[in-house]
Amino acid sequence: MPCHNQQLNSVNSGQEHPMKQVRFANSSSSVPAVLNSSEPTDVPMQPVSQDSLGPQLKLLPLNDQIRELQTIIRDKTTSRGDFVFCADRLIRLVVEEGLNQLPFSECTVTTPTGYKYEGVKFERGNCGVSIMRSGEAMEQGLRDCCRSIRIGKILIQSDEETQKAKVYYAKFPPDVYRRKVLLMYPILSTGNTVIEAVRVLIEHGVQPRHIILLSLFSTPHGAKSIIQEFPDITILTTEVHPVAPTHFGQRYFGTD
Repeated sequence: MPCHNQQLNSVNSGQEHPMKQVRFANSSSSVPAVLNSSEPTDVPMQPVSQDSLGPQLKLLPLNDQIRELQTIIRDKTTSRGDFVFCADRLIRLVVEEGLNQLPFSECTVTTPTGYKYEGVKFERGNCGVSIMRSGEAMEQGLRDCCRSIRIGKILIQSDEETQKAKVYYAKFPPDVYRRKVLLMYPILSTGNTVIEAVRVLIEHGVQPRHIILLSLFSTPHGAKSIIQEFPDITILTTEVHPVAPTHFGQRYFGTD
C-alpha cells in the first residue's frame, strides 16, 4: 500500500520514479465559483491555465460533482453539517489523487482461481504532514485511505505586526528525510504559510521534489509564490481562482 510505514530506501539511493500525471481541467473553460457576500464581487473571474504556472501545478479533472462540492463550500448559507460533509468528500478526492502521484512498481499476483494477474504496487515509505490548524481537517481523509500512515504536524502563525509566517511547533517522523511527504493545507491564499512549512521540511532533510502539496482551493498568487520559491514541488488542487474561501478552517471546526 502507498501508506505503508516502512522506510523509503530508494530516496537515498538516487533512483527516481517518474511521477504519474493527473489530467488537467480544460484551460479554455471558465473557472466556476460562488462568491460569499464578504468576498468582493468585482474580482475578475479569470481562468488559470497549466501553462501560466507550469507542470508542477496539477488540477483534478473538473466535473459536475466537484463543481457542486466547490459551490456548497463557498455558499454562505450552507449549514456547518453540510459544509463538513462536502469538505470531507472533496478532501477524499484530493487525497486519492495525491496517493496516485506516488511511485509504484509492477508486480504479479495469483488469484484465488490460480491465474496470474499483472498489476502494480506502490513503493513503501510515505508520510503525511498537516499544517495546523486547517490542515488537520485533511488528516482523517488520509487515514481513511492509509490506516497505518504516520502524520507529522507544523504550527505556523503570522506575526500580527509584520504579517510574516513564524513556526511555533514542528514534529515529524524521525526518518522523514527518507519519505515522500504529502503536505496538507486546504486553502492556498498568499502561499506564505506553505513556503515556511516547506522550509522547515527542507531543514529536516526532505527534498522539495519529494513533497506533494494537497490543497482544495488556491489563488494564482499563492500557487505562483510557492512554485517560484520551490520549482520542484508538486501542487495538487481542485481549483485556482482569484478568490479563495478563506473561511474554510473556521467553518470546518465551528469557530466562526
